[in-house]
Amino acid sequence: MSTVQPIPQGMHSLTPHLICRNANAAMDFYVKAFGALDCGRLPGPDGRLMHGMMFIGDSALMLCDEMPEWNTLSPASLNGSPVVIHLYVPDVDASVTRAVEAGATLTMPVSDMFWGDRYGQIQDPYGHRWSLATHIRDMSPEDIAAASKASPCGN
Repeated sequence: MSTVQPIPQGMHSLTPHLICRNANAAMDFYVKAFGALDCGRLPGPDGRLMHGMMFIGDSALMLCDEMPEWNTLSPASLNGSPVVIHLYVPDVDASVTRAVEAGATLTMPVSDMFWGDRYGQIQDPYGHRWSLATHIRDMSPEDIAAASKASPCGN
């Protein structure tokens, strides 16, 4: 008798599911920009992407095409997104450069932050916002609180 695991092997408890206008092109972008692994695409009867699955590093990312008839709207239809997807990478400077070369817009240049990360932000061509970081120093909560008071970002 097999036991089905409630969380499939290789998945984490939380998985972003992005809605994109032209999700197939978005998946191609994530391969170029972030080195994502394309795990498969399931087109619907009308050709729109019903489900796409990718991995960026050790984390899954699901995608689908915008489907207004189901109230499934992308940032392009919503005039932006209130969500920022955070991605830790080994070299944030190289990763942001690669994403911008692939078509992302730099929205916050990479710099060292008071909480111990080297950090920057981009917006992908499909309206999704991303923060990218490399952890560069371990800090206690007290050190972070003290550093935040000295930072223009912390006040």
